Amino acid sequence: MQAATIQVETLTCPSCLQKIESAVKGLPGVVEDSVKVMFNSSKVKLNFDEAQVSIEQIEKAISDVGYEVKKSSVKSA
Repeated sequence: MQAATIQVETLTCPSCLQKIESAVKGLPGVVEDSVKVMFNSSKVKLNFDEAQVSIEQIEKAISDVGYEVKKSSVKSA
């Protein structure tokens, strides 16, 4: 299991948060209960199973709903 912190572009509205949360939670291998989108810091924190999904796929899901990923850090959970 991996823990990721993903810095995204500045979030401007609560619906941004919900779009990102929905996109990430829909991916196989992402632990749904671990997904936290922090509005004030524009960060997404989550745990995921690297055997099922990669950090690149998670970043792509965020990009696909219209938000730029600035950087990601991943460590073992």
